[in-house]
Amino acid sequence: MPLHISDLLARPDLRLSVTYDVPPRLLARTIEAATVSDLPAPGKWLQGGELLMTIGLLLPREPAACRAYVRDVADGGAACLALGLGQGLPYQEAPEPLVTAAGEAGLPLLTVPDGVPFIAVTKAVFEARAEEQRERLQRAFATQRRLTAAATGDGLRPMLAEWTAATGVGAAVFDPLGRLLAAGERAQRTPPAPARDLIERVAAHGLRGSATSTAAGQQLEVQPLGARRLRGLLLLTGRPDDAARSVVPGLVSLLSLELERRHLRDEPERRRRSALLSELLTAADPAAGRARDMLRSVGLTAERVRGVVVAAGGGTGDRGAAAAPGPGAGAADGAAQEMAADLALAMPGGLVRVVDEAPGTVIEAVVGEDLDIRDVLARFAPDCPAGIGPATAPEAVRVSVRQATGLLAVSRSSGEPAEARQSQASRLLLDLGDRRTLHGYADTVLGPLDLADNGEELTATLAAWLETGGAWDATSRRLGVHRHTVRNRLDKAMDLTGRRLDDPDDRFDLWLATRIRRGDTATATGTDGRPAAPPPGR
Repeated sequence: MPLHISDLLARPDLRLSVTYDVPPRLLARTIEAATVSDLPAPGKWLQGGELLMTIGLLLPREPAACRAYVRDVADGGAACLALGLGQGLPYQEAPEPLVTAAGEAGLPLLTVPDGVPFIAVTKAVFEARAEEQRERLQRAFATQRRLTAAATGDGLRPMLAEWTAATGVGAAVFDPLGRLLAAGERAQRTPPAPARDLIERVAAHGLRGSATSTAAGQQLEVQPLGARRLRGLLLLTGRPDDAARSVVPGLVSLLSLELERRHLRDEPERRRRSALLSELLTAADPAAGRARDMLRSVGLTAERVRGVVVAAGGGTGDRGAAAAPGPGAGAADGAAQEMAADLALAMPGGLVRVVDEAPGTVIEAVVGEDLDIRDVLARFAPDCPAGIGPATAPEAVRVSVRQATGLLAVSRSSGEPAEARQSQASRLLLDLGDRRTLHGYADTVLGPLDLADNGEELTATLAAWLETGGAWDATSRRLGVHRHTVRNRLDKAMDLTGRRLDDPDDRFDLWLATRIRRGDTATATGTDGRPAAPPPGR
């Protein structure tokens, strides 16, 4: 137990006494140490919580000077002031100006009687502090033993329950996505918003740090769990005392060990799902019903799915082999397996496999159309090239995976996941092309219109007609002119460029040139904000 001023007053061998009617709340102050000083301004030499003893050798006698002295001691953080009395010492009783100043400042003023040396008081303080430390260690060891015994049980909850019973601090474990895995007796199964924000912040940094905050007067603390990779997060709700605080690292280690065991136990299920994905992707022409049944067997019920491919490092081997690192697997393959396990956890259905193909190891996955796959990749595969295939029916997901694989080179070039969408085909082409070459191409195609008096108007009409798929009425509505005006402008544009709208090659050249002229923002959307249609006839 902490040492309070009242505990020292209760010791008959010290015979300490108070000099005025000190309120009980002040006598409940904790004594952290004992020190002696007769300096006229000792405050700057204090750390806080001290019992400061003095014989008053340089103690001022004037009331104003006494108030300044007491204020300096109080501002230094002293828990109380003790004046030594006795034969041959400056004081045989506490002087009234000092007593008054101490009462005004709310600083307990004690007297040490003649025959009680300061060293006796100092020894009493440090013996009590040592006993407090021993008691704290004993409680910490007892709590650690209880946690260790609970760790031999089944799962996370016994450890969390023992922790809460021993410390009074709530505890809960969440997976890397913030989903509850287990909770102690007093833990909130649905954490408050500040706790969720804290969990997300720590999860974003993996094993590299923890965080604390206070919400509604309650301390929240989040610790990462895992050995080499993040396996979960521990949320502590409450303020652990010193004994409990010393056990937190042990609790984190035991919970991490349990999560690593759980990860190993889940390996057979990951292999089964990897094999199921291999079967789905290697089937030349799977029946629609069979493909849907395979996905439903792992809980993936989305009507449309997409393939995702992540470049995870080097390696060679047979494409389509299920994930299975053997004793001689290299570090790169092990890292790919760990990343695949993280992705399987984050992707509903967990259909993920690791394959080796030139020039390196890749991770293939099948996910539902509604999953925010970019968020998952940003968290579990940051800085890795990734391709995202288009949404397809389950029986055609093999094609989506193949397209995702083809986008890896684009992802390496752009530095972010590349997604296959029909409306983005021109964006990919323009992003990969040399800007000077592309603009030179556009100038060659549209140069004759630039020289015409109303060339800008002709170019805008041509672009609108191409974007609407050659629809005359839609073009006239978009431009706000009569359809005959649209036809007259296009006839003039074709006369100037020497092109023909009914020729597929000419239409493609004109469409691509207008895309280049409009710039990057127009490669994904039309002038009305909708996805731009590719040129008809191609």
